Amino acid sequence: MEPAYLKAYQENILKERIETTLSILTSCVLCPRNCKVNRLKDERGVCRTGRYAIVSSYGPHFGEEEPLVGRNGSGTIFFTHCSLRCVFCQNYAISHRGEGYEVKPAGLAAIMVGLQERGVHNINFVTPSHVVPQILEALPLAIDAGLHVPLVYNSSGYDSVTTLALLNGIFDIYMPDLKFADADIADRYCKALDYPETARAAVKEMHCQVGDLEMDENGVAVRGLLVRHLVMPEGAAGSGKLMEFLADEVSKNTYVNIMDQYRPCGDAARFAELGRAITGAEYRQALQSTQAAGITRLDQRMQQRLFV
Repeated sequence: MEPAYLKAYQENILKERIETTLSILTSCVLCPRNCKVNRLKDERGVCRTGRYAIVSSYGPHFGEEEPLVGRNGSGTIFFTHCSLRCVFCQNYAISHRGEGYEVKPAGLAAIMVGLQERGVHNINFVTPSHVVPQILEALPLAIDAGLHVPLVYNSSGYDSVTTLALLNGIFDIYMPDLKFADADIADRYCKALDYPETARAAVKEMHCQVGDLEMDENGVAVRGLLVRHLVMPEGAAGSGKLMEFLADEVSKNTYVNIMDQYRPCGDAARFAELGRAITGAEYRQALQSTQAAGITRLDQRMQQRLFV
């Protein structure tokens, strides 16, 4: 299956999307924060990113979901900063402290092509929501240099549907988080009262564009939606409600990774309830609520825990 962005490039759709998204930077409303700063003049809003993207690291990653990793790994590019800024972020040094270096389009294109040359199955943009124009701007250069693997949009789920619509026909694989079912919880930990509503709308738009996850004969993802959900202490994430949403409003065939790796990181110590790892019982409850909702297409590691 040929990646969608190649057709978009050939038909000049990609060029139009680059122009449109760059124009948005003059009064930036790329993400739901709607800061309206002029990032083309290097003004900074919540994401603290100006004209050019900032990259913290990149390389083949073998800790991602099984369909992304395959045999050769997922070609991850970790962008610095984030518009959601969870207090417990496990990449706190990147998302809050800004560790990384600025890259211009040619540099970002070279990273993509270099990862492909190392044999990765995809280019996986981690935390891309605030740098959509910068990614698109680099793509033609990468395509001219031979880029031909699928692109993965790996986000917090805090994405503008308007921005996502500009990615239709560009990204083949979406991998958003579904973090919180409750607005007050999202406000408490991310100052994003609108997160549940926004993330639900974003996931539905993503699924509308690419559908359920499709894999090749080797079990490697080529197109579709994967959803991540991090189980949190005291049921703060609202796992059951989020799985019901996926089953009822997206697809019971949604590929889901129920993650158990919550640990107190970043500023989590400011909140007593976040000061511990989740218990086995809390994780089992999340898996049971996933099964009860009718979601059974889980990352292989999760299937083993749920059905044995």
